[in-house]
Amino acid sequence: MSDEWLPELLLFKDSNGVWPDYLEKLHQQFILDFVHSVPQWENKRVALKRHPEYDGKSATFWHMISTGEDEAERTPDFRRCERIAWVRCMMDRFSEVPHKLDDQVIWWKEKKGAKEWRYALALSDFSYMVIVADRGDYVLPWTAYHIEYEHQRKKYKKKWQEFWKP
Repeated sequence: MSDEWLPELLLFKDSNGVWPDYLEKLHQQFILDFVHSVPQWENKRVALKRHPEYDGKSATFWHMISTGEDEAERTPDFRRCERIAWVRCMMDRFSEVPHKLDDQVIWWKEKKGAKEWRYALALSDFSYMVIVADRGDYVLPWTAYHIEYEHQRKKYKKKWQEFWKP
């Protein structure tokens, strides 16, 4: 898979290893991608999960750069951090070809609870995934993460194949 169409990684070392500087750089990228310019998503509004807000930053932002169940105690995940600019890029790619399987972003939907559908957008090698929650008249970018292990990638590939099975 060629990933030349994706933005460059935002590396911690490029902020001289200073976490507050890196966090600010990541947040500025998020603001650029989701506040100053909002992605398109078929005919739905793209919103952000603002609460619980932590350190003046939305829940959506924290879910894109960290892991953990407790919102106040999430742990930064550098693989997520490095790829924060990929989320908007993948959402835009989905909007360009929403009903066509292409060689860059593939997708499927999964039911979450009684009412919600979640879109899973993945790179074609299943190494990175963006989850978008469909709330009816709007969608929420929910989380995004790097998929490190081959067995996890195979699991997601199977879900994708099952969804598109004739």
